[in-house]
Amino acid sequence: MADTRLQAVRRQLDYKAEEVIRMLLRRADELGTPVMSATSLKVKLSRWENGHEAASQPYRRLFRDVYGRTNDELGFPPEETDDEAEELVSRLTLARSVDAETVDIFRRQVDQARHVDRRLGGVPLLDQLRSNIDQLQGLLGFSTMRGQREALAGVLTEASALAGWEALDRNAIRQAWEHHETAKSAAREAGSPILLAHSTAQQAFILIDLGEVEMAVGQLAEARKLAERAAPPLLRSWMAAAHGEGLAAVGQRDDALRAFDAADALLPTDPVDPSLPFLFLGGAHLDRWRGNALSKLGEPDAIQQLTTALLRLPPDFIRAKTGMLVDLAIAYAAAGDRDAALTHARQARRLAGQIKSDRQLRRLGRLILPGSVAGAA
Repeated sequence: MADTRLQAVRRQLDYKAEEVIRMLLRRADELGTPVMSATSLKVKLSRWENGHEAASQPYRRLFRDVYGRTNDELGFPPEETDDEAEELVSRLTLARSVDAETVDIFRRQVDQARHVDRRLGGVPLLDQLRSNIDQLQGLLGFSTMRGQREALAGVLTEASALAGWEALDRNAIRQAWEHHETAKSAAREAGSPILLAHSTAQQAFILIDLGEVEMAVGQLAEARKLAERAAPPLLRSWMAAAHGEGLAAVGQRDDALRAFDAADALLPTDPVDPSLPFLFLGGAHLDRWRGNALSKLGEPDAIQQLTTALLRLPPDFIRAKTGMLVDLAIAYAAAGDRDAALTHARQARRLAGQIKSDRQLRRLGRLILPGSVAGAA
């Protein structure tokens, strides 16, 4: 049987049934709408999606809010005009109540998610971030005040970019791409070339993972030009390094190394900018990034660069450490040192499993040890 429109929308958004139930319950609580239990909802969701039963008006409203779709798009009958007008007034009133403190709460939630992500990985956070994104989009869609819209859009950009990065780590490639598209649109709404440049560049790493390296280099070059017009030195340094990684992926050795030299020259003495909480380039971070590029290029210096940077990496950057161990395994394998490659691959696999990084596990699956076949690590 073909999908109903309700089921098709859920598949398009890449939501699991359990996630939809949690979002329905959360939205019902926000609206003060009485609903059935999670267990009963699970049965009802299956019946609604398979066309065995029609969703009642309160649930149709919840689905519209959770999925961000109209009645027609969800296959629901049209609502009475008065009900729709009443709902619109309600949404406008809710959006109008947003103040600077509310925006700051959302911003702190995103920042807390970043701290958890780098220590424990993104799996526990994706549901929370999706919920934040849904709330921000709902408020932004009904906000009529310019300053308020820009503030909401700025936080939406950061939340969506982070969700996109976490989705990439889970190998949810399409979801990662769509989150970054949301981030770029929100950055334009916020009027922020800085956020737009960062989101555009970060999205390019999805292209690198897909093997579309030429497209990635073009997108990174475009993002770097955006940043050069208005960004502070810290972001321009990050953009140069990002461009360098793309150039390394496509094999342009000299251009890649020049990009990293530019990143090093641009890096401020104090590489911490409160307005750019999503950037980490101080300490070992730029060095580990250069090491990653050297590893991609097959340079023998990659091992020393990565080993030195690994010793200086702060202990709470578990995701970064996992990636560096994979880079070292690849570099040692390229150098013909099977034992060292195997040691680092095992360490990386343990950490990747711990933080549930499907992306790094996939990289390890492609590792070819000297005298072995792919995936032997």
